[in-house]
Amino acid sequence: MSETALKFGVRIMGVPLRDLTAVAAAFEAGGFESIWVQEHLVFPADMPPTYPYSDDGRPPVTPETPVYDAWAVLAHLAATTSRIRLGTNVYILPLRHPLQTARTVVTVDRLSQGRVILGAGVGWLEEEFDYVGVPFRDRGRRADATIAVLRRLWSDDVVEVDNEHFSFGPVRFRPRPVRPAGIPIEVGGSAPAALRRAGRLGDGWIEIGCADLDEFRAKLATVQAARREAGREAMPFEVTLQGRGGWSLDDYRRAAEAGATRVIVGPTPGPDGRMPAAAVQDWAARFGQDVIRRAG
Repeated sequence: MSETALKFGVRIMGVPLRDLTAVAAAFEAGGFESIWVQEHLVFPADMPPTYPYSDDGRPPVTPETPVYDAWAVLAHLAATTSRIRLGTNVYILPLRHPLQTARTVVTVDRLSQGRVILGAGVGWLEEEFDYVGVPFRDRGRRADATIAVLRRLWSDDVVEVDNEHFSFGPVRFRPRPVRPAGIPIEVGGSAPAALRRAGRLGDGWIEIGCADLDEFRAKLATVQAARREAGREAMPFEVTLQGRGGWSLDDYRRAAEAGATRVIVGPTPGPDGRMPAAAVQDWAARFGQDVIRRAG
């Protein structure tokens, strides 16, 4: 293991809304460091086979999958938990104007007393962008610009922006995040541009789609090289790996040795994609006892 104990995040998917608070309490009691929610704005009636992290292009969701506002869900969980951190895996950053994102995220950060993590990505579903009239092809550059603007809004006294993507101000943006260092922005993705973005601009990298630890190490090397080139290698940085079903305690230890500082795990949903609260609570208690308490 690394000098710092591996942290464990948990996905909260397939749980009925009425059971979210009970399940979140079980995650907190089980020793999980963070809860992560997925984010999409809308799905087309016919899902295109353009998902980049599966062999056939089919995503792990369907047009019938219920979609809720990620920040509303996290605000709800903030009110019923006290320690566990709250993140998005991942929020589609270039779909929104940075003023909108900054306001929403800082609100949940204040409500949670500084427990928010903005896990950010550029998106893969072109139809989502088309529906709201936002260009899809330049989403990477717009994401870069958004990250820069968010950090300024959360730290500078007066902010004025005028670039190819956004023009506004001067404005005074209040309140600021709870923590003096601001809200961490951890960048998700496995494409070369996403890896470089995580290293150049991110407070962390969220792995998506790696086939094995060898591929993870290779992609992490690209991230770390970008950090060095940007002069950011001495800054705090989280490396988040998506856990795989059936992993043993030794597998988690190998993940830490490969460079992961956090692994996101979750129980296996039933055939209908749903997870009864009692089953999730039982899984959380067992995982906490069998893995989290032994992984350090």
